[in-house]
Amino acid sequence: MVVEAFELIVRDFAIIMILATVMALISHRLKQPMVIAYIIAGMIIGPYTPPFSLISQTDTLEVFAEIGVILLLFVVGMEFPIAKLKQVGGKASIIAAAEAGGTFLAGFGAGQLLGFSFYDSLFVALAISVTSTVIVMRVLEEMKLIKDQSSTLILGVAIIEDIIIISMLAVLQSVASTGTLSFIEIGISVGLVLAFIGGTIFLGARTVPKFIDLIGRMNNYDVLVIALLGVAFGMAFIAFELGISVAAGAFFAGVLVAESKMHSVSVVLATPIRDMFAALFFISIGALMDISLLPTFIVPALVLVGVSYAGKFFTVWSSARAQGFDKLTSARAGFGLSSSGGELALVTAQAGAATGVTSAFLLPMIGAMTIITTFMSPYVIKFGFKLAERWKILGDEDKTTATDTTGKA
Repeated sequence: MVVEAFELIVRDFAIIMILATVMALISHRLKQPMVIAYIIAGMIIGPYTPPFSLISQTDTLEVFAEIGVILLLFVVGMEFPIAKLKQVGGKASIIAAAEAGGTFLAGFGAGQLLGFSFYDSLFVALAISVTSTVIVMRVLEEMKLIKDQSSTLILGVAIIEDIIIISMLAVLQSVASTGTLSFIEIGISVGLVLAFIGGTIFLGARTVPKFIDLIGRMNNYDVLVIALLGVAFGMAFIAFELGISVAAGAFFAGVLVAESKMHSVSVVLATPIRDMFAALFFISIGALMDISLLPTFIVPALVLVGVSYAGKFFTVWSSARAQGFDKLTSARAGFGLSSSGGELALVTAQAGAATGVTSAFLLPMIGAMTIITTFMSPYVIKFGFKLAERWKILGDEDKTTATDTTGKA
């Protein structure tokens, strides 16, 4: 029996990797994000795609997906050292809080109006509050606007937003796992998250970076890789034992490694491992998407995409203006941060499914929304930036006309 199970796992792994490679090559040729390629690959091999499933061990795939979440968020965290987080500034923090909170409330209200259950509405609201930082930054680089003031603001807001979303996910998953929703439970969950973050910053920052640097001085990369994985999974386990999302634990483990002198080497060593398990994560998301439910959720998905774009743009634009940014910068930041989706949206959907409190349609719906917004984001940003520039020109023309009229008078 053990030999047969091992044979099935190896066969499934071979099918997954071969098909993922083919889809990745097609995606590269079409110049589309790899995330979409992996999700579609998962949909092809999954148990819900007729005429039959190409994989037999879906439980194993889910385990790989959990490992993928940990490694994905661990490497993401390595891009955010504590010093960098402090440099983001109070203005970006206020805008990020307004965006995350405003979009979450809009998403929850939309979910309730669409007839979703309470927990479905909570998880979908959190999912549409996420911005795909990678996609946004890539588009801005292509437009050669990465050094623009609005791009700096977008990056700062996105960094703080990721931390807010991960913290909210930890609280939401903790509350969902208890099956009750009271102010006491919420207070306990928030307290645990804050205590975990505080412990990470004040205790972990004094030990983990020194530990990584000590291992690094051995000049043995094999040992350093093992140490990095130990930190990642150790922090994820601590978070799990506290009833917090493993994603939060892995993210802040990355933040601690980012404080070490071996940060750059650590990123290089961890990225290939991250890429493999991240691919498995996105493939598992696709495999677990029941496409037969498409007629059920496609209309709500499109509605929620619209709510996300509108909610994000309005909250970012209005809060940026309130912080003293000019109309052009505020509008560009609003368009740049308006699209939802990306890795964290899928992590949120998977977390809801893992707790067992969300409906079967939620995961495929958020997956479909991620695909839609990933396709739309580059065009929204490019068109939005041009529209913002046009608004600025029209505003300047109106001021000039008013000045000329006053002067003549």
